[in-house]
Amino acid sequence: MSTPTSRATPTSLWLAVLADWARTDGLTWIYMAKALLAAFLALGIAMKLELPQPRTAMTTVFIVMQPQSGMVFAKSFYRICGTLVGLVVMMVLIALFAQQPELFIVATALWVGICTAGAARNRNFRSYGFVLAGYTAALIGIPASQHPDAAWLSALTRVAEVTLGIVCSGAVSALVFPRHAGQQMRTTVRARFSGFVDYVSASLSGRVDRAGIEATNARFVADIVGFEAARSAALFEGPETRRRKGRLARLNGEFMTASTRFHALHQLMNRLHAAGASAAIAALEPYFHELSPLLSKSGEPVLTAADAVTVAAQLDTWKTELPRRIRATRAALEADPADPAAPLLDFDTGAELLYRFVDDMHAYAATYASLAVDTHERERWIERYQPKTNAIAAGVAGLRATIVMIVLGAFWIATAWPSGTTLTLDAAAVCALASSSPNPTRTAFQMAGGTLLATLTGMIVTFGVYPHIDGFALLCVVLAPALLLGIWMTTRPALTGYGVGYCIFFCFLAGPDNFMLYNPTSFMNDALALVLSMLVSSIAFAVLLPPATPWLRERLLTDLRRQVVLACKGRLGGKLLSLRTRFESGARDMMFQIDALSADAPALKRDTLRWLFAVLETGNALIDLRGELASLPNDPRYAKHAPWRTQLRAMRDALAALFDTPDAARLNDALQATRDAIDAAQALLASLLTNSTAQGTDARSRDERHRVQRILSHLHFIRTALLDPQSPLGALAARGTSEGVVHAS
Repeated sequence: MSTPTSRATPTSLWLAVLADWARTDGLTWIYMAKALLAAFLALGIAMKLELPQPRTAMTTVFIVMQPQSGMVFAKSFYRICGTLVGLVVMMVLIALFAQQPELFIVATALWVGICTAGAARNRNFRSYGFVLAGYTAALIGIPASQHPDAAWLSALTRVAEVTLGIVCSGAVSALVFPRHAGQQMRTTVRARFSGFVDYVSASLSGRVDRAGIEATNARFVADIVGFEAARSAALFEGPETRRRKGRLARLNGEFMTASTRFHALHQLMNRLHAAGASAAIAALEPYFHELSPLLSKSGEPVLTAADAVTVAAQLDTWKTELPRRIRATRAALEADPADPAAPLLDFDTGAELLYRFVDDMHAYAATYASLAVDTHERERWIERYQPKTNAIAAGVAGLRATIVMIVLGAFWIATAWPSGTTLTLDAAAVCALASSSPNPTRTAFQMAGGTLLATLTGMIVTFGVYPHIDGFALLCVVLAPALLLGIWMTTRPALTGYGVGYCIFFCFLAGPDNFMLYNPTSFMNDALALVLSMLVSSIAFAVLLPPATPWLRERLLTDLRRQVVLACKGRLGGKLLSLRTRFESGARDMMFQIDALSADAPALKRDTLRWLFAVLETGNALIDLRGELASLPNDPRYAKHAPWRTQLRAMRDALAALFDTPDAARLNDALQATRDAIDAAQALLASLLTNSTAQGTDARSRDERHRVQRILSHLHFIRTALLDPQSPLGALAARGTSEGVVHAS
């Protein structure tokens, strides 16, 4: 029976409801109020300075504004850079082609196409720099081309209006109820570490099925990409994040490596279970039982970076003893009279993957622990996750924007339509903005719908309300309801395109100027030009080199598979990025893009995820193999022209050919080449053992034998991955190979 003190009072219930609202919808309303405040601040200052088009400053606010301060600062920085670049380029084009409108339109269209391709290629805040470099050129140049004598003054005022909107957005975002990306990152780092530890523990105990593995790894891909975007934004927020930028980038890279390594270990154990390799499994499982407790602090989950210090120390101690213990287990397995044909290659492969996972997990935990202090030696890290869109897809986006601008520019010149400038420059903006979205056709169409709504609202405000009010305060009261509708739509994922179109083009059509002109004909012409440019852009996205088609997905899938070609033939170390970082980030980036294009195709997403597993497993094993080969001593037995090294190169070539264009014949070739390479490496190991027996054992000979054993482990793992019936290559194996099992010892 509850006591009076335990009963929930109406006040406490209301407070709980209010707290829940503040954490959810309350944040949305705060953001809406901040966007409205920034827009009015920019509008008021622009009017006070008597800039020609205060509406441009207000429009800029809605283009730049984001819920988090770091995102606003990042977008603003690149937007200013792009604006200045667009200004310089357009001044050059006006100077060269002001008297030749046809050449001017073609040159502007080419520049916009280049910028659109750059925006599509860089899927981060740098893309805004490319967008603005193209859009600013069109915004300044196309109207100024009608009056070249006033081009310089017009350009400067446009830049001033844009910069004012950027400054107001940044100031309001940073000073009024700021939300920092750095805070979100700390929560993400903690949740990701805890989630990964839980996943490892559950997988080692056999509590995760195939569907769970796929769902978890798909979440990891999105998390890695989102973390890098948040890290890039947080760098603009303050010195605290900048002091840790190297460690945060390192944390993302080490998480990629550790998750890939664990998946490879887990898949190998599944294959050994399927093949009935009970001796190797029995020898390895005790280590797995010991590993899970090491990933917690005194049995409790790791909640902070300070807690991770204990985990890093535990893993370091266990890792130090692991090689000696594995050698003892291997010796016992080899000498077991009950199993004279012990599967040592299976055990060696599992033990090698286990050690490498522990080493990677220790590095991940150590980097996480280092975040507890301001400065740390692990800050020295130059490798970065670099998102890149398929170059052909980016080129297609640029070509499409060029064609659309040329067509609309030709229509403008042929018809001498007064709103032709609006038609042409808006097409430049829509093509650039929509090209980076997963479904640009739908985005452009939604923007057109939002513009239609903005036209109706703008007509009421401009011709029905403006003539009856006086003063800035009343102006803000009138604009607030109209603008809040658009801002609210931008906070709803399903309505974002409508909201963006509404906010931007309501300001363009109905944004007030110091000197108002009430011209319904001009208003309707501009509104028609805006909607027409978006509809033409939407049609172009749908029928002119369309991006969201099976063709593009197939191109991205080919790029994903070709990451194995990079692992086979790429340089192990470059000036900035190691081969592993380029491989890991490239594979996940391709997966993220395909996933965005396959939102309505779950079967396709599953197939792509399985290709990702095959690519990561094979590619990482190849990189490990090449690393071992590069560290071999300078000895004729290990020279590049030695027969066994020739077999390894043939295997790498066969694997590159298989993943470049997979089919049954190439899979057979790759399997045979891998088998030949294993035989050659085993022959080399046998000769080393013979020499060791005849000449005695020293530290150098032991190290060389262990290195060759590790090479054999990598080769064996590659072969089991090729024969895995759950991989996309499994169907090829079923049709085109005579090997019906995955056990390859």
